[in-house]
Amino acid sequence: MNSLIKGICLTAAALLLNACATMNNDSAAPERYSDLHFDNKAPIPLTVKTINVRSEFTPTFTRPNVEHLLPTSIEKTAKTWANERLQAAEPSSSRTAEFVIKDASVVEHEERSNQILQKDRLKYRANLNVVLRVIDHNASAQTSVEAFRELTMPIDTSIEDKEKHWNEMVINLFRAFDQHMEINAQKSLNMYIKDNNTVTTY
Repeated sequence: MNSLIKGICLTAAALLLNACATMNNDSAAPERYSDLHFDNKAPIPLTVKTINVRSEFTPTFTRPNVEHLLPTSIEKTAKTWANERLQAAEPSSSRTAEFVIKDASVVEHEERSNQILQKDRLKYRANLNVVLRVIDHNASAQTSVEAFRELTMPIDTSIEDKEKHWNEMVINLFRAFDQHMEINAQKSLNMYIKDNNTVTTY
């Protein structure tokens, strides 16, 4: 009888330990952020055969650059934007398009407070510089967008809250980029957009 009670107690203890371990793992799990996508919007159809997407941005992985710490990569998201919003709409054409990422950095600066009761702050600036170019034989036409967003937070902000604010900053950055790049493409590359009836005046 005693051995039976002991066995039940040991089983109960094992279940309790397992439950505690599960709870601890859940509470320690970091929040996951989904990649940004743009396929909910109509593509921009370029009268080109191919679209080459490439990056000329090289991260340093050293401060003040901190783009490698963000849960959402600006460089990766820019490539996603090009793949989902730009469309090569004329397979028989000899023209090509290039989508070149020049800058996808995030820079961190510490701002010292001049007031005793005010905390020092961290300021972040997210940068995105992209060139969209159509190459037509020996001629070319291009447009570009330089977008940025800034964010300031107390210096003792937790990493969880930092990631949340960083993610919001990237979302706002691409909201502005998406709008301006589409406007610029319609204006500067209108002759290479399929079924575009816009007439640009100079």
